[in-house]
Amino acid sequence: MTSRGSGTAFSRKNYRLTTEPEKSKVTGIVNSRLLNDYLHRVFTTADGNQPAAAYRKHLTFQNLQEHLERLLAEENGSEDSRDQVAEGRLGPSTVVLDHTSGFEGLLLVDDDLLGVIGHSNFGSIRATTCVYKGKWIYEVLISSQGLMQIGWCTLNCRFNQEEGVGDTPDSYAYDGNRVRKWNVTTTNYGKSWAAGDIVSCLIDLDEGTIAFCLNGISLGTAFDNITRGAGMAYFPAISLSFKESVAFNFGSRPLRYPVEGYRPLQDPPVADLVKARKLLGYLKNVIHIGIDVTEGKLVEKDTSMWQLQGEPTVLITLAHIFNYFSPLMCKVYLVEDVLMTFLLSILERGGAVEAHPLIQQLLDLMWLLMEGKESKEVKEESAEERLRRRAYERGCQRLKKRIEVVEGLQVQILKLLLNNKDRGGGEASRYIFLNKFRKFLQENASNRGNLTVLCPPEYMVCFLHRLIAALRYFWDGHKAKNPAALSSEEAYVPPQLFYNGKVDYFDLQRLGGLLSHLKKTLKDDLAAKANILIDPAELQAVTMDDLDEDEESATSAAQSQRPSAALAIGGALARPAWLSSPTLGRANRFLSTAAVSLMNPRRPLGTLEKIKVLTLRVEQRTREDIEGTHGNEGLLLGRPPEEPDQPITENSLLEVLDGIVMMYNLSVHQQLGKMVGVSDDVNEYAMALKDTEEKISRCPKRRRDIHEELLKSQKVFSEKLNHLSRRLAWINVTIYSKEKMQDIYWLLRVCIRTIEHGDRTGSLFAFMPEFYLSVAMNSYSALKNYFSPVNSMEELPGYEETLMRLAAILAKHFADSRIVGTDIRDSLMQALASYVCYPHSLRAVERIPEEQRISMMKNLLAPYEQRPWAQTNWILVRLWRGCGFGYRYTRLPHLLKTKPEDASLPSLQKPCPSTLLQRHMADLLRSDRDLAPSFLNSVLNQLNWAFSEFIGMIQEIQQAAERLERNFVDSRQLKVCATCFDLSVSLLRVLEMTVTLAPEIFLDWNRPSSELLLRRLAQLLNQVLNRVTAERNLFDRVVNLRLPGLESVDHYPILVAVTGILVRLLVDSDVQGTERATAVLLADPCFQLRSIQYLLGHAEPSALAAAAPATDKRHFSLHTYTEYISTEELAKVEKMLNHLSEESKQAAATTLPTSEEDLCPICYAHPISAIFRPCSHKSCKACINQHLMNNKDCFFCKATITGVDDFTKPASS
Repeated sequence: MTSRGSGTAFSRKNYRLTTEPEKSKVTGIVNSRLLNDYLHRVFTTADGNQPAAAYRKHLTFQNLQEHLERLLAEENGSEDSRDQVAEGRLGPSTVVLDHTSGFEGLLLVDDDLLGVIGHSNFGSIRATTCVYKGKWIYEVLISSQGLMQIGWCTLNCRFNQEEGVGDTPDSYAYDGNRVRKWNVTTTNYGKSWAAGDIVSCLIDLDEGTIAFCLNGISLGTAFDNITRGAGMAYFPAISLSFKESVAFNFGSRPLRYPVEGYRPLQDPPVADLVKARKLLGYLKNVIHIGIDVTEGKLVEKDTSMWQLQGEPTVLITLAHIFNYFSPLMCKVYLVEDVLMTFLLSILERGGAVEAHPLIQQLLDLMWLLMEGKESKEVKEESAEERLRRRAYERGCQRLKKRIEVVEGLQVQILKLLLNNKDRGGGEASRYIFLNKFRKFLQENASNRGNLTVLCPPEYMVCFLHRLIAALRYFWDGHKAKNPAALSSEEAYVPPQLFYNGKVDYFDLQRLGGLLSHLKKTLKDDLAAKANILIDPAELQAVTMDDLDEDEESATSAAQSQRPSAALAIGGALARPAWLSSPTLGRANRFLSTAAVSLMNPRRPLGTLEKIKVLTLRVEQRTREDIEGTHGNEGLLLGRPPEEPDQPITENSLLEVLDGIVMMYNLSVHQQLGKMVGVSDDVNEYAMALKDTEEKISRCPKRRRDIHEELLKSQKVFSEKLNHLSRRLAWINVTIYSKEKMQDIYWLLRVCIRTIEHGDRTGSLFAFMPEFYLSVAMNSYSALKNYFSPVNSMEELPGYEETLMRLAAILAKHFADSRIVGTDIRDSLMQALASYVCYPHSLRAVERIPEEQRISMMKNLLAPYEQRPWAQTNWILVRLWRGCGFGYRYTRLPHLLKTKPEDASLPSLQKPCPSTLLQRHMADLLRSDRDLAPSFLNSVLNQLNWAFSEFIGMIQEIQQAAERLERNFVDSRQLKVCATCFDLSVSLLRVLEMTVTLAPEIFLDWNRPSSELLLRRLAQLLNQVLNRVTAERNLFDRVVNLRLPGLESVDHYPILVAVTGILVRLLVDSDVQGTERATAVLLADPCFQLRSIQYLLGHAEPSALAAAAPATDKRHFSLHTYTEYISTEELAKVEKMLNHLSEESKQAAATTLPTSEEDLCPICYAHPISAIFRPCSHKSCKACINQHLMNNKDCFFCKATITGVDDFTKPASS
């Protein structure tokens, strides 16, 4: 490993300090006299003086460690500071939040016990230390600026979900969200806080006052004459609502804004500070002092250009320093107070970090000399932990071996049940099993809401894997005897099983809708492609499931009148009534099936003869119905011409495979997802057990009652953890092992091949059950999310090809007209949206054939009306994310300080744009002159709707928030509001994508709809800008509330999206395009130059004058987002602002006053510029063009408009 950065490269070694004498002979070490002088110059005494050479101890690397320890021990006040107890304070020296008691409501406390997130209506928590005398201070970092009350409380304060800090006697709080102070009653106080602000909470128990500061600026005394005296001690405390979060600093790190005379609740680590500063001084000496080996003397060096050029003497000296310095850097206080202060002092000379190579050298040095210790600390485990881990691993291996024996026995049982050679006097075992298996699936499919009837999902998972093993055994055995057949690696279910009636799918949904509907609408296709005629009786019933067993006698009579249908392949006489008697029960149904098969012999038919098909019940089928005989194809009846005439395997095995796919869909996938939670439970109980053990170690000996309760908790947690650990080992072996992963992967490939074969049949693809597509998507999801990181999907054979074939299926069928089910279409759309969020799967989409890629993009660009457009828009946004203006972020800037609930969500993945698919989109929009206007008009319509809904909802939210009483806005309303905002931003990004890839759609006015689209776009952009950028407007107020559920609502995402569109139109276009865009933008009556100035933080003079008292008012500016917006992009915004300023001045100077008679009678904003034919009424072009999009009648006389001509007012005489 080499060091990071552009400085000197160091090899990673372990620089162990040793006293072996031979080490001094290392080549490159300077002579002993010069080394002694060097070490004494570096390691000076506390007073900075060096003793005379005659009185100095001779220093070498052998005795340097002893000398260094003696220097560090000098004037070290550690013993005094440890014994010193601060007067006026009670509690542990390390102050944290008391997460064990004293708080009400559900709260999430960080691991360091200093950060807290609200997880209930109004939860409260206090610190572990209280104060009763003196002046004290602590700081709170506001991570979200919603409803919170921060301050002080006593031990007697009792809080609940409605009353928090400040709502009870002897508790005092400041609320920067509503700008009020609280102590039972409330009054106005202070200023509004924002995320990133620091609130200082001060209490003076000598004077009896409480005050607060915001970012170091005093807000004045909030409370005086607070209760003091015997038994009165005050704890830092907070109450906060759902999703609000803060971080406390009681003194574990230097105060950001210290106040003279006030002490932090936690004392600084004085002894460690002394050591760290000494060591840093020695480090500075190393930087200042150089060794001139040729002259044999020490020299002063320029620190700004210091470099470590492979000098062993200097490197070993630094290793000694960092041997003591590295452990101290584990404390945050020392990092901020000592190290950061030193690094920042280097930057005080001016310039960027790159202009100071010393900083880069020092960081490389720390990487070299500190990483080894850090790695050792992280990975080191105790001997006991190592023994426990190894014992657990051995136990898992033993468990796996024993389970493999049981699994082998279960597979052998299934092999016996799947034996088709033991027919004897009746049916072979396989056909009995098939009928029972199908009935089992029917019961589980029909009773999914009745858990008492269902097979437990744990059994289903095990059954699935064993059945796959047994099936592949017989499949490959058949392949060995029949080389022309397919191996199990090529297995699939042929499409004729879905429509020939040989296999009953109960009431499960087909891709094309209900089976009865498909039989009616596609009967001609069945006859033409598969030589199949649907029995007329089936066209009368909705489905065969509607025929009750009690009506079988009637069915039998009806069939007796159609002997030809009864004798045809695929038809069978109904069972005699005596076999249908309920007294026989379900166990005797096999006997009835066998009896019917014996009474109804089959005959072969000619190959060209049309076959009349009647759907068979499970109990009615025989071996001949399944395997076929004497020209009868059995389950493969009705092979379409697209299906190859090649043997696959035994027909009965095809039905078993079909049942396995159905079984995975019924409950196996849900169980795989459910078992993932066991690992999370293990981690939670392990943390709880560790926390309890720490409490036991800290528990005072005099509190035996607490100690006993903690021991009971420890026992409960330990027992639960042992139970869950055993269960986790069992799950990893039986469910998430590599072998089980390969089974799921094999099932995924089976579904992909089945879908591909079914797709080739054209309209008959509609007969395929929906669960085949569901299993394809769900099994891929399971492989990606459930088995990792134990086993990686990328290691599976043919992974890349499988990924590409699944991508082709999603790309083709998400808009397939043959698929009518709303749920399955939504699932396909969501799967494709998730697919394009990850680089490896997006590249798979790019590898599908070009024709399919173009077809997919064309379907994505279809008009948004009458279809689920939000998911479509999301896909386009993901293809663009990473290319737009300021659109390279993974999470929004204002959300970086909060933890995401699940970092694996598709929306939180790093941007991975696809230039290939963007190019296809641009080509389609340019070449298809009808596609572009219809697509863009639908996007503009949806943007208008989404943003209008958003504005309407935040008006209601603001009205509710203005009430003084505490109230909570409906969380569903907040969620809908945030969704509308996110939709508005994503629609703006799609417009930015379109403007960037194909600007001529808006700027080439030779295209029929370009001018209208540009005017509509300008109108919407102006509306968005005006709503968002107005000073002290509705949007500002709601954003500042920082309500839970509205975290994504902020200025940045929506303003940079609008800016990206404007920059592309006004700066990056050619001269003619810029002129047209400028003219349209300035002509819009809603245009305000102030909105453009707002983007760069330029507030209008009137606003500045009004806001003069509030000097700390923060204004939005793109300049503050330099990590997300490049310098080039900012320069373009400046250029755009200058251009619009000049053009607006010229437009104002040349615009002549217009009389009311010459204004458009519709909008009264533009002069009349169009006249209608034939009625000769007039309006402006913008109004008539927008009106003609949806209506061809005149505004005024309702006559049909046949044409629109330009209108110019004739010059007056």
